[in-house]
Amino acid sequence: MIVGVPKEIKNNESRVGMTPAGVYELVKNGHTVYVQSEAGAGSGFFNQDYQQAGATILDTIGQVYAMSEMIVKVKEPIAEEYGLVRKGQIIFTYFHFASSEPLTKAMIDSSSVCIAYETVEDEEGTLPLLTPMSEVAGRMAIQQGAKYLEKPAKGRGVLLGGVPGVTPGKVLVIGAGVVGIQAAKMAAGLGAHVTIMDVNMKRLRYVNDVMPPHVVTEFSNEFNIRKHIKTHDLIVGGVLLKGKKAPNLITRDMLKEMRPGTVIVDVAVDQGGCVETTKATTHENPTYIIDDVVHYCVANMPGAVPYTSTVALTNVTLPYVLKLANNGWEAACRMDKSLEKGLNIVDGDVVYKEIIEAFSWKEPVLF
Repeated sequence: MIVGVPKEIKNNESRVGMTPAGVYELVKNGHTVYVQSEAGAGSGFFNQDYQQAGATILDTIGQVYAMSEMIVKVKEPIAEEYGLVRKGQIIFTYFHFASSEPLTKAMIDSSSVCIAYETVEDEEGTLPLLTPMSEVAGRMAIQQGAKYLEKPAKGRGVLLGGVPGVTPGKVLVIGAGVVGIQAAKMAAGLGAHVTIMDVNMKRLRYVNDVMPPHVVTEFSNEFNIRKHIKTHDLIVGGVLLKGKKAPNLITRDMLKEMRPGTVIVDVAVDQGGCVETTKATTHENPTYIIDDVVHYCVANMPGAVPYTSTVALTNVTLPYVLKLANNGWEAACRMDKSLEKGLNIVDGDVVYKEIIEAFSWKEPVLF
C-alpha cells in the first residue's frame, strides 16, 4: 500500500502522524511511504530521518494526498484539506465527528473511508488509540491550570501546592477516566487537595485504592458539582462518551457561583466540551474569560509537547496501520473487531451510530 504522512496544518499543531521508526516498519513490510517535507520537524524528526527510514519526501500536501492510498494523520482534516481527500482513500486519524457537522458532511461528500482513532475499542471496552493522548492531556491540564491560576494570567493567584502555613489549592476533576486519573495524579503530586467525581462507582473505588489520602472521591451529580465549584480553584473537565458529544455538566449559570479567577480546563473540548461555555481555542490564544472565570479550552493540548505525543501516538497506532496496509481496510476490519469499531464513514455512509445521534440524522447503513 502507498501510505502518506502529511504535515499537520491546524493552528500550532506540531505533532506528526508517524515517527521514522513507524516508517521503517512499513517499508520493511513492503509498503511505500510518502512524507511531506518538514512534516515531522515540529516533533524533532527531520527529512533525513524519514529518508534514512525508507520514506520518499514530497514537497506539498497536495502531492501526499494525490499519491497515497492511505493517509495517516494526527488531527482531523481542516477546510483547506477537504478537497484533497479522494474517493476510496483511507483516512486514519482523530476525527471527533460528533463535534463538527461541517467536517462530517465534507467526509461524507468525499466518499473516503474514515477510520477514527478515538473510536477504536478493544475487548475490555477501552480506547487504545485515545489513551496515550488522554494521558498527555490529563497531565497537561494541571500544568496549564497551575499556570493560569497565576494573577498575571487573570487567575486567583493560588499556588496549587501551597506552602507551609498556607492551605494548598483545590482541584476538582470531573470524570475518572484516563484524563481524570492522570490529572488527579499530577495535582496530587503537586500537593493540591483533589476531588475527583464520576458516575461509575467501580472507577471511584479504583481511584480510592490507588491515590493518596488527599485525593477524595465523590459521586457525580448536579447537586455535588454545584457544591464543589464554589470552593475549588481549578476545575478539569475530563468526561468522555465514546463517539458522542460531551454532556454539559457545568452550565452557564454555574459560573456565577465560582470565585473570580477560578480556572476551567475543559479537556473534552474535542467532543464539544463538558462546560456549556466551552469554545475551542488554540495554543496561540489559549484562554478567554466569562464571568471572571478563566477558560482554557485548547482543542489539541498534546500538540504543545509534540515529541512526547508523537512517539506515544505512533507506539499505539502503528500495529493498526500495518494491519490496514498489509490487508486493506475491509479484510483488516473483519480480522480485528477493535479496528472495525473505528470505522465512522465508509464511501459516503455514516456507519457509527453515535454520529447519527449527535446530528439527529436517519439511521446508518452499518458495515
